[in-house]
Amino acid sequence: MKQLVLSILAFTFLTCVKPSDYPDVPVLEFVGFSKSTLNQGDIGGDTLLLILSFTDGDGDFGTEDRRTEPNIFVKDLRTNQTLRQYKAPFIPLEGTKNGVKGKINIVFLTTCCVFPPITGITPCAVVPQYPKNDLAMEIYIKDRAGNSSNKVITPPITLNCN
Repeated sequence: MKQLVLSILAFTFLTCVKPSDYPDVPVLEFVGFSKSTLNQGDIGGDTLLLILSFTDGDGDFGTEDRRTEPNIFVKDLRTNQTLRQYKAPFIPLEGTKNGVKGKINIVFLTTCCVFPPITGITPCAVVPQYPKNDLAMEIYIKDRAGNSSNKVITPPITLNCN
């Protein structure tokens, strides 16, 4: 009789443990930048840290194969073009509760200033009448099942053009 009671208590305990309440579609949040300005120039000339947080209910975010498609996408809202694409590392599935929550830290390399098309000024030029750009980005992630997260828009950073 004691074994039956212990079995029932163990079963009750195991069924009360809740898996994560995260949806299977990834959810992305902007956390912040390491600084608010960036100088245009050569790649690696200036950098900042872009910090995001995410959840994924079925835990299938990241990739272990370098040949697969990127899974983090950053669009430049000045031009509406994809500025950068990244591959997050593989997160292994563990047990029956596979939901994951984590942070994504991206070292963001500098980019060029862009100017109004009517001026005919090429990107990365140094032009006194355009000393800076405001650079806001739209970011989303994809999990291995192909589910796209929400799109996050960052506050603008100042891109120094001189």
